[in-house]
Amino acid sequence: MSIDDKMTVDERRKYLNTMKKRYDQASRREQGLLLDEMETVTGLQRKSLIRLLNRPSLARQPRRRQRGRSYGPTVVAALRVIANSLDNICAERLQPNLVQQAHYLAEHGELVVSPALLEQLGQIGVSTVRRLLQRGAQDQPRLPRRGPEQANQLAREIPMKRIAWDQAQPGHFEVDLVHHSGPTASGEYVHTLQLIDVATGWSERWAVLGRSYRAMEDAFRGIMARLPFPIREIHPDNGSEFLNAHLVRFWREQVKELQLSRSRPYHKNDNRFVEQKNATLVRAYLGTERLDAVGQTQALNQLYDDMWLYYNFFQPVMRLAEKTLQTQPDGTTRYKRRFDQAQTPLDRLLATTSCAAAQRQQLEALRRRTNPRRLRQAIYDQLQHLFTLPGAVPGQSQDVYQTLRTLPTTLAKGEAAPVTLSFERMTASR
Repeated sequence: MSIDDKMTVDERRKYLNTMKKRYDQASRREQGLLLDEMETVTGLQRKSLIRLLNRPSLARQPRRRQRGRSYGPTVVAALRVIANSLDNICAERLQPNLVQQAHYLAEHGELVVSPALLEQLGQIGVSTVRRLLQRGAQDQPRLPRRGPEQANQLAREIPMKRIAWDQAQPGHFEVDLVHHSGPTASGEYVHTLQLIDVATGWSERWAVLGRSYRAMEDAFRGIMARLPFPIREIHPDNGSEFLNAHLVRFWREQVKELQLSRSRPYHKNDNRFVEQKNATLVRAYLGTERLDAVGQTQALNQLYDDMWLYYNFFQPVMRLAEKTLQTQPDGTTRYKRRFDQAQTPLDRLLATTSCAAAQRQQLEALRRRTNPRRLRQAIYDQLQHLFTLPGAVPGQSQDVYQTLRTLPTTLAKGEAAPVTLSFERMTASR
């Protein structure tokens, strides 16, 4: 909208309704000054303003006599043909050329014209052209919308909820998938599967090439193999890469008494912990670059191995300890949040009973023998190496099985069995 555009009727009425309150309370001299101002702002004559302001209400009055349509279906059909032939340009460009284009199309047999039609096309206004074309677009056939019977029936069986912020028991994970598609989402590319434990802030990341069931199962198997405490709840969004029969069956077979829940559609704050870590632990490192090769996936998983150790063992995180609703002096309410003392996810985990004694000793020993300064430098070295690796070559296929690191339940004939990982073996080089 240009700053020089005139006020619409509704904008004038809204402005006058605001000024009427001042006008009714003003003296005769002040009313004159207000009328001068309203004349300048609205462009209406003084007598028209006085007549409007003296009404009990500024609501627009219904028409006493409705004018009939000036342009019938013949004109509308001709407008559609002309607009379609000119690639549906705007009414301002279309209206001055209607008669000329009608002649051209009639010569090629695309349109039947008559003197009456040409006369109407010559006198029709820009606003009318715009309105008739918009009305015509409503009559165009559309693809059928997905009804309830076509929706993901499996998702309907999974309850929608939010994991409570004051969850004290480890094992309740928010889950999300970060896409590394770059400027275009065409073809297959790398994704980061991330899990965040609400109680401790423990974070797990795994790079997968594509979103197939085999790749997603491989990632979850690897994460469960190195987790030092059991999974009690999986809370993804409504993506089909999570809510499908294969993964739901896999989760329920691998984790006994698993709670499976999902966030509400279009409510990203239902997964607020993992959404925050998507920005700080994934996008802050990788940006929006496209990653779509086997070598990039393998290098990214090596990077995530070091990040797993660095962020869970050495990076303190703060957790919301109290949230109270307070009333402000102006009458509004807001939440006041108080956070606890910063602790590493490992320290928060060791303060609970969710970790076995043998694992406690392994985790503490691993932290003692790890140099966090060298580990941080290794992370940045691997990140720099990652961006030097070539992406996928168009026309050449990628072997997704080369990115798998855990043992699938079944292997095709001739396939080599990948290595099964645990957190102890994966970090033994540290």
